[in-house]
Amino acid sequence: MDNVNPNMPVTRKGLMVIAAGVAIMFVGYILMIGGGSSDPKIFNPAMFDFRRITLAPVVIIAGIAVVIAGIMNRDKSQKRQ
Repeated sequence: MDNVNPNMPVTRKGLMVIAAGVAIMFVGYILMIGGGSSDPKIFNPAMFDFRRITLAPVVIIAGIAVVIAGIMNRDKSQKRQ
C-alpha cells in the first residue's frame, strides 16, 4: 500500500489520528457507564459524580477534537495537483 493517491483528502496518518480519536471517545462513553440502581425506588447519588458528569463529556469532546484534527490535517510532504 505504498501507492498512496496524493489527492486523497485523508492520509494514512490522518486515518490513524481519526482511529485514536474514536478510541478516546469510546473511553469517554465507558466512563459514563454505571451509577444506576437495581431497585427503581432507591435513588443512587453515584449517578451524578464527577466521573459521569464532568470527566466523561470532556473526554468525549477531546476525542471529537482529535477526529476533527485528523480530518483537517494535511501532510506537508505531499504535493497537491
